[in-house]
Amino acid sequence: MNFSIDERYNAVVITLKGNVMGGPDGSSLHSTLHELKEQSKSNVVVDLGKAKFMNSSGLGMLISGLTTMRNAGGDLRLANVADRIQSLLVITKLITVFKHYDSVDAAVKSFEDDPVAESK
Repeated sequence: MNFSIDERYNAVVITLKGNVMGGPDGSSLHSTLHELKEQSKSNVVVDLGKAKFMNSSGLGMLISGLTTMRNAGGDLRLANVADRIQSLLVITKLITVFKHYDSVDAAVKSFEDDPVAESK
């Protein structure tokens, strides 16, 4: 897995690519999220449109990121969740934990509509 970061309006978009399986890549993402938190950037959208596969470690990585951003007063929201990953979220009942959107633009806009999660 690798990822890229892009800032749009009041959110940071992290695009995950390849197999989302935790490990060293998960540690790198974890460090990035903590850096964003230190910069008072706590509204994050994770774009899963280019993710091919996700295992339980990848899910754990997303949950950890969600906790980090919510503790910072923001949120981590998912966009472009492919059917195979959405099935995993449904089976684990995590679909009820994450806010998820059909597009990155809709996820970014959701922060404008949700004043509770505004970045400082």
